[in-house]
Amino acid sequence: MKALISVSDKTGIVELAKALHALKVELVSTGGTAKLLADQGLPVTEVAQVTEFPEMLDGRVKTLHPKVHGGLLARRDVPEHMAALKEHGIQTIDLLIVNLYPFEATVAKPGCTLEDAIENIDIGGPAMVRSAAKNWKDVAVLTDASQYEPVIEELKAQGKVSEKTRFALSVAAFNRISNYDAAISDYLSSYNLEDGTRTEFPAQSNGRFVKLQDLRYGENPHQTAAFYRDLFPAPGSLVTAVQLQGKELSYNNIADADAAWECVKSFSESACVIVKHANPCGVALGADALESYSKAFQTDPTSAFGGIIALNRRVDASAALQISKQFVEVLMAPSYSTEALEIFKAKANVRVLQIELPAFKAGGNAFELGRNSHDVKRVSSGLLIQTADNHELQLTDLKVVTRVQPTPTQLQDLLFAWKVAKYVKSNAIVFCANSMTMGVGAGQMSRLDSARIASIKAGHAGLSLHNTVVASDAFFPFRDGLDVVVDAGANCIIQPGGSLRDPEVIAAADERGVAMVFSGVRHFRH
Repeated sequence: MKALISVSDKTGIVELAKALHALKVELVSTGGTAKLLADQGLPVTEVAQVTEFPEMLDGRVKTLHPKVHGGLLARRDVPEHMAALKEHGIQTIDLLIVNLYPFEATVAKPGCTLEDAIENIDIGGPAMVRSAAKNWKDVAVLTDASQYEPVIEELKAQGKVSEKTRFALSVAAFNRISNYDAAISDYLSSYNLEDGTRTEFPAQSNGRFVKLQDLRYGENPHQTAAFYRDLFPAPGSLVTAVQLQGKELSYNNIADADAAWECVKSFSESACVIVKHANPCGVALGADALESYSKAFQTDPTSAFGGIIALNRRVDASAALQISKQFVEVLMAPSYSTEALEIFKAKANVRVLQIELPAFKAGGNAFELGRNSHDVKRVSSGLLIQTADNHELQLTDLKVVTRVQPTPTQLQDLLFAWKVAKYVKSNAIVFCANSMTMGVGAGQMSRLDSARIASIKAGHAGLSLHNTVVASDAFFPFRDGLDVVVDAGANCIIQPGGSLRDPEVIAAADERGVAMVFSGVRHFRH
């Protein structure tokens, strides 16, 4: 049995080579890798000795040779193939261990030049990987260090790599080549040769996703679905969740859970978000998980039934006892006490997810989390791609436009209401007080109707909107929207501004004796 080793990342390669040598596998390798193995006292044959052709062009040409690719591609069950190998003095290669030049890591570095990127495009590596992966019935191809140990264990146990494993390794190899080529295409498609800049939206977009699971069905039972994650997921995102108990997640569970989780992790204070049909129906801050949940639930107990609950603090027994009193589809938190998990065991169908949250930003108002840089929406035979709405409003961004000035408490509630409104489907109207949503109006064709619905929901929950603040995700095009929220009880409003009738709306606020601030930013969410 013969193994060809040619790796850029040397992690674990010495241990692998030693294990192969102990199993009497002949080792063949290229330049730097061959030297490393020889320095470890391992018998290794350089590729140049096999090909009888020296490495050249600064290593660009070393494995692109019939004695390499013939040994990888020859089918052992085809007599003509084996005769051709014998005629030309080519030996078969049974194991290929290759990882590629670090193109992705190179282009991710600040200051990476086009020359740096081009020099890190691997040619011989992908060519060998494709040859070996195509001929998977006879060749095992390893493209990642995580594959080394399982393959060695199989070789020790049965003297060969099983057909099932060879096929799985082949699939993994083609996936790696696909992702590698996509990264190159993304980079080069975004590069402007004239001035050396890169456009934010490349000429070709290559999605790279890994399937996590098949789903029972899609948005409706007659639709099929699956759940995928980014090849390199952002830390603290839903796809990194560990399910601790409960039924399998559904398509709608995942969509709603993502909406809840993205909202709750935008707060550095202890927060709870309850989502129903992709809209927050209750959001609140509190001293701990119990208080934030209790306040969020008060906003709309009816909608919270069968909802999705997200908390950004550890769930202890007291919070678990309270949450377990309602019907909940999915519960998410960064951690749970042992007692809390015992309580939820009595609700076996509840899907309990744990999602690790990194630390807070120093001096900031949210967790230090990676977020998607771009959002994608599928349209008929196409995609809409935009930069993600990651804008975080600061107190210093607010512009007071009325004679009445907001109080410090109102300013904090305005920021809270604005943060919630960002996650409510447009048209969005959110009433808040004391870091708690009091009424949420979402997804209406008219902003007036959203405001009225928010008022109705507050009434159903027995909450007073007297002296609340209100956030509108987009500007009021007429004064009637302002009048509706003030009639409901709001005395302080935040909106983006930017309407032709801003003077009319400001005059109406002054007439009604309420404070109003402009954020200068719109948060449409469709």
